[in-house]
Amino acid sequence: MVKDEVTVADFQKIDFRVGKVTTAEKLAGSDNLLRLNVDFGTEVGQRQILTGIAKWYTPTKLSGKKFVFVVNMSPKKMMGEESQGMILCADSGDKAILIPVNSKIPEGTIVR
Repeated sequence: MVKDEVTVADFQKIDFRVGKVTTAEKLAGSDNLLRLNVDFGTEVGQRQILTGIAKWYTPTKLSGKKFVFVVNMSPKKMMGEESQGMILCADSGDKAILIPVNSKIPEGTIVR
């Protein structure tokens, strides 16, 4: 099912950035959540991102790798912690698949 149509102006409001996962760990008390500390370079800085992909990925699979994130989402509380963005994944129906970014692309690079 295709989602509702959005305008170019709506799409341009989303701030997609390359971020490097500096640390990753399972969130205590949750089977699904991982806590990521992500470096987005000097303009955005470090952010904490909570993501529900622990079923498919261990923290060691993420640490040191770069991915695309949304950095201008409203902060959201989960399990008493604040998430300051969202990691992008492909959805294969029964699995979330992370989309890796070339290691040569600097942290904080805007994705359009």
